[in-house]
Amino acid sequence: MDGFINFLKPPGMTSHDVVGFVRRVLHEKRVGHAGTLDPGAAGVLPVAVGQATRLIEYLDNERKTYRAEMLLGYETDSGDDSGRILDQLTDFVIPETKAIKEVFAAFTGGIVQVPPAYSAIKINGQRAYDLVRQGVKVEIPSRRVEVFRLALVEKNDAAKTLLFDVECSKGTYIRTLCQDMGRAMNIPATMSFLVRTGVGGFSIQNAVTPEEFQVLGENVLQPGDAALSHILKYNINPARKKAFCNGLSSFDKAFSEKIADEKNIELRVYCEDIFLGMGHYDCENKTIVPDKVLIR
Repeated sequence: MDGFINFLKPPGMTSHDVVGFVRRVLHEKRVGHAGTLDPGAAGVLPVAVGQATRLIEYLDNERKTYRAEMLLGYETDSGDDSGRILDQLTDFVIPETKAIKEVFAAFTGGIVQVPPAYSAIKINGQRAYDLVRQGVKVEIPSRRVEVFRLALVEKNDAAKTLLFDVECSKGTYIRTLCQDMGRAMNIPATMSFLVRTGVGGFSIQNAVTPEEFQVLGENVLQPGDAALSHILKYNINPARKKAFCNGLSSFDKAFSEKIADEKNIELRVYCEDIFLGMGHYDCENKTIVPDKVLIR
């Protein structure tokens, strides 16, 4: 029982709750998730089962897509509508669509964010949100993230909301993005709705709900390597299969001649199209090095 589940997390369920739920349904202890979702948010949460838990780290750098709603007129300490109001503005006019798109353009590309205090970031071994709830003042350093696409879906002047789609890198906080874009418009803003629509190859269109998962169980498992299509596939010489599975490197002159860049490259390693595990190409020694062997 190994593979990934494209799980559709509902609001109110934490990512840790999802792991416990999957463990109970499958009677499998080895369960983990990739990319934490806030308890109030819904959407795609890749869940790894069995040996696939060893592959979670390879999903870390995958792009994530969201649909979010920004409520104008309020700013909260949590960055969403569940927090305490810090700033409020009642008499304002929502900018025209053209001006909003200009702000979106300014926040597309490499940007610097300060993650919210109410986040799962660890400070001295403790989650930031736990420290805040204990009354401890936390200071989280800024970080550079990448926003690949920002698209306005709907502007609702009556409700004072902006609905938008965003595609971004790991570590991007949509709550912070809403606050920062609101400040760029000189209007307090907070995130009032969030759904994650995709993580790499996992899409919300084929995600399974908790109810569906309870019925289908292990039948929804996708092969571990299916989630790693963004990593280069490498078929090792059958004569070196045993060596790879025993943790030994293999010299491959033909492969090294194909690689133009002198850099190490992550690889999905197969033998006669059977997935063996993860490795990398060592450019200095021109060898294929095993990193995580799943078949012995």
